[in-house]
Amino acid sequence: MQEIIFKPKAFLFDLNGTMINDMSYHADAWYAIITKRLGLAISYEAVKNEMYGKNEELLIRIFGVDYFTSAEVEAISMAKEKSYQEAYAADLKLIDGLDDFLATAKTTGIKMAIGSAAIPFNIDFVLDGLNARQYFDGIVSANDVKLSKPDPETFLNAAAVLGIEPQHCLVFEDVPKGVESADRAGMKCFVVTTTHRKEEFKSFPNILGFIKDYNDPILTNLF
Repeated sequence: MQEIIFKPKAFLFDLNGTMINDMSYHADAWYAIITKRLGLAISYEAVKNEMYGKNEELLIRIFGVDYFTSAEVEAISMAKEKSYQEAYAADLKLIDGLDDFLATAKTTGIKMAIGSAAIPFNIDFVLDGLNARQYFDGIVSANDVKLSKPDPETFLNAAAVLGIEPQHCLVFEDVPKGVESADRAGMKCFVVTTTHRKEEFKSFPNILGFIKDYNDPILTNLF
């Protein structure tokens, strides 16, 4: 087992694909909204490639600036999230081992926060649906930043909420742009391999390791 010398004072978690394995449900919901409701001919893979950052940023990347009014963006976003939640609700669960990992971190005094591009509506769906809110000392959502990942603002804000310097934070992420965000924030990172292959992260120097779930024994080195 690889030895991890780094002893963080805080854990910062992305949500989708990192705490719960739900990215395919998001892709299905976006694809249905974009092709059926909005009538755009686009491939499923093309939609998946744009699934990062805020919902309005995704719509801008696909449709262009000012294609939708702010009210339309809000309506489209909520319709997509309601569709996602309806489809995923029966399968909602933490990634294997995460519940015990969170409990151990809480017991050992490590502060924890969520830094996600999800809107509060989805974060509440997960935390309240899984009774996991108790573990977190702070939440940074899409509504709390001007610029989404890969900008470092999300994780820097999460560190500030906890009162921990960035260099003492450890990020858990599942996508390259999230790892880039952590790197630009001066934070080390673990990658959960739910949605991307290890090869897609080879350019990032801040990665301590890759895990498929939170039962990986390498994580015991963090405490």
